[in-house]
Amino acid sequence: MASSDFDVKYVAHLARLKLSPAEEQKLGTQLENILGYIAKLKEVDVSGVEPTAHAFPLVNVTRPDEIRPSLSNEDALRNAPAKANGLFVVPKIVE
Repeated sequence: MASSDFDVKYVAHLARLKLSPAEEQKLGTQLENILGYIAKLKEVDVSGVEPTAHAFPLVNVTRPDEIRPSLSNEDALRNAPAKANGLFVVPKIVE
């Protein structure tokens, strides 16, 4: 993809941006630099590198799922401003 006035205007249109001619020029230069960096990355030999989603392996640190005592329904509703049939009563937000 070559950087030109048409490309900058097209990208700005897709992004719903209204650019001045000076901004178009600046964005065109920046876009050209970005595309140049991408071209340099394409030159790197990565044939021995295994594809990964992250540079470092991620491990989700979680505690074991254990049954533990919790609040009773009465305790949970004790300070509720409004309750009915063992449930919290909240204002209606969808009409």
